[in-house]
Amino acid sequence: MKEAINLSLPSKPEYVSIARLTASFIANQMGFDVEIIEDIKLAVGEACNNAIIHSGSEETYKIEFLNLTNELKIEIRDHGKGFSMDNYKKPNADDLQENGLGLFIIKSLMDQVDIESFEGRGTKIIMSKTIE
Repeated sequence: MKEAINLSLPSKPEYVSIARLTASFIANQMGFDVEIIEDIKLAVGEACNNAIIHSGSEETYKIEFLNLTNELKIEIRDHGKGFSMDNYKKPNADDLQENGLGLFIIKSLMDQVDIESFEGRGTKIIMSKTIE
């Protein structure tokens, strides 16, 4: 069974909690345990923050939650300026800076993370977590 829940949220930090609560509700309904739900909520929050920061003049960004029975797949898409993945550098633990940690956190919390970004056309983060 495949169920999709779609949100369009204003590009403002005060609305990130809606995405986090939605992720929590869906993950709970699917049977994820509390610790995994917290990981999913944190990853969704980081991805939403990235969408807000990089959305440019766009007023909204989109989120799709897919319940794929034993896998939760989440796509977060902004329509900002995008970036080249060639320019992304994994954070250095000896020289931590604010920028770039979001993707690192998302990748450490989720089972699968794919990023599609096209300069001038926005970015899509696709992440998933499987019930074990």
